[in-house]
Amino acid sequence: MTETYWGIWSDVPTHLIRLGLAFMFAVPIGWHRQRNERSAGLRTFPIVAIASCGFAILAIEILGRNSPEQARILAGLITGVGFLAGGTIIGFGSDVRGTATAASLWNVGIIGVAVGFAYYDLALVLSIANFGVLALITPLELKEHRELEVPAADRVEK
Repeated sequence: MTETYWGIWSDVPTHLIRLGLAFMFAVPIGWHRQRNERSAGLRTFPIVAIASCGFAILAIEILGRNSPEQARILAGLITGVGFLAGGTIIGFGSDVRGTATAASLWNVGIIGVAVGFAYYDLALVLSIANFGVLALITPLELKEHRELEVPAADRVEK
């Protein structure tokens, strides 16, 4: 009995390191969303990452490292994070906003799972790519959008 109890506690440092890495990989993405005043930000992104990481760790601990039953846990996690992310999408007539935030939340969930399963390289690449898209492509998209707008003096009122 004591062996099992202490066996669980001996995993605590590894779990804390994984949860910390998931948190760290999500913070830059959350910071970017927060800075741009999006619906989810600096609190939401790290929470999604560590929760997803926690699910992955539990799947490994409860079911075993190579259990095919982990697919069910991952399917539920993907659905749950997708539902949460869907809540950030807002439609205004034909204009839809929040899709980049939703996709980023979904990606952060995957980052958490990757860290939980010890695929740190995958988590790092996903984090850098997500932040890069938000930081580099969004300004280009906004610039193009402004260039396509018709100046008020050239508009024809109907």
